[in-house]
Amino acid sequence: MLRNSAPLFLIMLFFVFTSCDPNRVYDVYKPVPNSWNKDSIVSFKIKPPDSTNAYNLFVNLRNTNAYKYNNLFLIVEMDFPHGKRIKDTLEYKMADPTGKLLGTGVTDTKENKLWYKENVVFKEKGEYVVKIQHAMRENGKVKGVENLEGITDVGFRIEKPVKQ
Repeated sequence: MLRNSAPLFLIMLFFVFTSCDPNRVYDVYKPVPNSWNKDSIVSFKIKPPDSTNAYNLFVNLRNTNAYKYNNLFLIVEMDFPHGKRIKDTLEYKMADPTGKLLGTGVTDTKENKLWYKENVVFKEKGEYVVKIQHAMRENGKVKGVENLEGITDVGFRIEKPVKQ
């Protein structure tokens, strides 16, 4: 009987540690099949919880050792409920100077929590849409990377700022 309860205990322990995140408001990942095409846009429809509190926004990525670049360029666009649009081109460091991939994880898959915006107040009520697209180019080449290898999931996260 004791032998059969060990896997159940481990599963319950996993859920306790992964679901206890009091700062999380929105946290969704979408898979990227095989490779991330330069024309593929990952979209997230968000209904913020209120229009008075400030939140921190993040782009989350999961990547494998197949990711061969030291950095990552993304185009992140946020569409507001009443028609306003903000579009940013962002650069993130993905590897240290030795080429070792950054991020968390003990396997060859790493998770990266990348800052997008800080202390955002969703003043407009309604649905916001966040669109994320890669904008990678190789040095000395004009044409962008057609299919970006090594990115397995793209996510978007909204969280309450950590009180200090």
